[in-house]
Amino acid sequence: MLLVLDAGNTHTVIGVFDGDKLKNHWRIFTDLRKTEDEYAMLFKNLLAEEALSFTDIKAVAISCVVPPLIWILKKVFWEYCHVEPLLINSKIKLNIKINIDYPEEVGADRVVNAVAVYALYGAPAVIIDFGTATTFCALDKEGNYVGGAIAPGLELAGNALFEKTSKLPKVELKKCDHAIGINTVQAIQSGIYFGHLGLTRELIERFKKELKGSPIVIATGGYADLLGKNTSLFDKVDPLLTLQGLKIIYNMNN
Repeated sequence: MLLVLDAGNTHTVIGVFDGDKLKNHWRIFTDLRKTEDEYAMLFKNLLAEEALSFTDIKAVAISCVVPPLIWILKKVFWEYCHVEPLLINSKIKLNIKINIDYPEEVGADRVVNAVAVYALYGAPAVIIDFGTATTFCALDKEGNYVGGAIAPGLELAGNALFEKTSKLPKVELKKCDHAIGINTVQAIQSGIYFGHLGLTRELIERFKKELKGSPIVIATGGYADLLGKNTSLFDKVDPLLTLQGLKIIYNMNN
């Protein structure tokens, strides 16, 4: 079986594939304080939910945007699964070309999403990943990765308000039905929710003009479902896009 892992700044998403079938997936907090043994015990317990153990894992693919975590994860899979993980970067075999100034600077998660979208949905495309940061990636009609944009994510915006103001509380991020909040909590929720939709709409429109043609618009990431509901901004909402992309890249390189 193939274990795929996408380590982000806030959350890490893990999936297990049996062939082309995603048997299960899990989302945990990314924690640099954990040792490789602590991560191993956590992974062991998750796998046990599917009656699996480390001996069932024959291959591993990792996308990680937290450099100090890479060595920890590699040690986990070396020591407990006895496999050499495939680490995603711009230099391994891909189905796209990365045509920007410094290809090595593109985050592994953005590379994986671009590969997945080109393989599953085609090009041109606009890919929005709603995570700690909200990233926008563009594929031209040939499937070349031609750049993007990065903005603070919803949770980051909410935390900044809470941390940098004296009276504004930390609030739950949720879909809002009305823009005009009738109390402080609703006002913050409205500003974050509709403000992010406005940011997203503006960048999608500009990406479409610059890409020309009719690019498909794909939303993914932890907050994709939250923002994807009740809006026509996206042609497809695919929260597990990165896991699929990791499987696709692993297959290309093996």
